Amino acid sequence: MSSDSVSVPTAGTALPCPPRLLTAIILFAAIAPGILMTAPAIAAQLASQWLLTPAQIGHLFSTELGAMSLATLPAWWWISRVNWRRVAALAAAVFIAGNLASAWVSDFSLLLGLRFVASLAGGTLMILCITCAAGTANPSRVYALWVLGQLVLGAVGLLVLPPLFAHFGLMAVYLILAAIMLCCLPLIGSFPSGFHPVQSTVHSTATPRRCKIFAVLAVLTFYISLSAVWTFIGSIAAAAGLSPVHSGQVLATATLFGIVGAGAAALISAGRGGNRLIWLGYGLLLAGITLLIQEPLLLRFALAAVLFKFTWTFVLPFILARVAGLDNNGKLMNNINLVIGGGMAIGPTLAGYLIESSGGFDALLVGALGCSLLSLLLILLASPRARRAV
Repeated sequence: MSSDSVSVPTAGTALPCPPRLLTAIILFAAIAPGILMTAPAIAAQLASQWLLTPAQIGHLFSTELGAMSLATLPAWWWISRVNWRRVAALAAAVFIAGNLASAWVSDFSLLLGLRFVASLAGGTLMILCITCAAGTANPSRVYALWVLGQLVLGAVGLLVLPPLFAHFGLMAVYLILAAIMLCCLPLIGSFPSGFHPVQSTVHSTATPRRCKIFAVLAVLTFYISLSAVWTFIGSIAAAAGLSPVHSGQVLATATLFGIVGAGAAALISAGRGGNRLIWLGYGLLLAGITLLIQEPLLLRFALAAVLFKFTWTFVLPFILARVAGLDNNGKLMNNINLVIGGGMAIGPTLAGYLIESSGGFDALLVGALGCSLLSLLLILLASPRARRAV
């Protein structure tokens, strides 16, 4: 197979994603949001070492998330004009330089600027990964491994960073990210030169614009729902009378089930389940949110948290695969990067407003249920009838 193609099967065939490309997608997509995946440990270190206020810490992480999302804007230009390997090499170099510089600064404003630049480079790599995955023969499996890599790196980071911080301070995380990215540089050659969508086994027709709009809105409402609930799930437990120790143990266990969910999605072929997998995932997600209503006790809260985290990571790969099937030039998946960041930003803000205005969490949970149902409807409507028939 030419190194310039992702995987373009002919009619009736299904070529797997090349191993080196799959490795590149998993590793680069895990490293790029490394700071956000280990945010709790880093936030605690920023407070103790730099003596930052909660507002400053929030501003820093918002800058990281915002820069990763804004990487979509320049990608509208380069995604169909510039060789992707050159883009990956430049982004990786900027990411390494930004993290190395972040390790040695002591001024908060300078750190803020450096984190914006490094995260913009990381977002560019994330766009390459998510778009390359869309061009593979089995995108749902690749997206499942994409999610799994992020979860595993986040879990390992939360485990090893606190003792490293005790000896080396905050610079440890930035130096580690730069070192890992440096080790991954040889994988840049496995990226294709541009977007090569998988050919359908049926006569391909232009995807209706409305289907793409439905797909974008489905991902947006999905992320609004999950980010709103997950941000305040600890507060929901506290309001129900659960101790911080118990709720912390439950959420740690739920995170492990999130890894299991992504792993399960990677083992399942989307072609065998079709809409049934999406129905199953959304059904379990809705059940998890419903269990959180009316001050859940420990067992009910544990079941809700496990269901929520498991199905979040289980159904997401199938959602992204459905969207990838509508992309014929890579630009739709590029937009999805911006939509994910937007949904993660809108969710907590909207949830906070609902909590303050209602004086409880029921309005938040009902709103999350509504967003999840709307996301389900939109993702089912996103595929053209011909594709659904197949």
